[in-house]
Amino acid sequence: MIAPVLRERPTVRVLLFDPQGRVLLMKGRLPSRPEGPGYWFAVGGGVERAESLEEAAVRELAEETGFTGVELGPVVWRRDGPLKLAGETVMFRERYLVGRCGGGEPCRDGWDEQERNLIDDLRWWTPVDLAASGETIFPREMPTLLPDVAAGRYPAEPLWLTWS
Repeated sequence: MIAPVLRERPTVRVLLFDPQGRVLLMKGRLPSRPEGPGYWFAVGGGVERAESLEEAAVRELAEETGFTGVELGPVVWRRDGPLKLAGETVMFRERYLVGRCGGGEPCRDGWDEQERNLIDDLRWWTPVDLAASGETIFPREMPTLLPDVAAGRYPAEPLWLTWS
């Protein structure tokens, strides 16, 4: 039997750093399991039609954090995998861009109802604190790979990370 072709969802994630080298992460639950456990992940979301990856990153950062004027860097990681979204299994095509901003307290005014219901926390992490954390973090390789990215040491080509 041939597996069904899944609808693709291009997604941008931003590894957003402040001047102290901390990365901003969100803690949230899946829409398909709103009562499930939360986990930490990079800010971002779906890329809309006719929108570049960079345009989507700027829009998502403004909506989810209130930060504008962010300096965007290269795509450093890639990750593809299936996830339930509104009852449909969708193939997420995540691209992780580097972003740098002046830091400060993120603003949640641009959150939609789903984000208000499913996002439990938003905070800055040092790479050391992230590596020492017992929290669930996606992608799982983030704590190991983040110090190089924070220091501006980027891979020549984006690294492929696991979906699990």
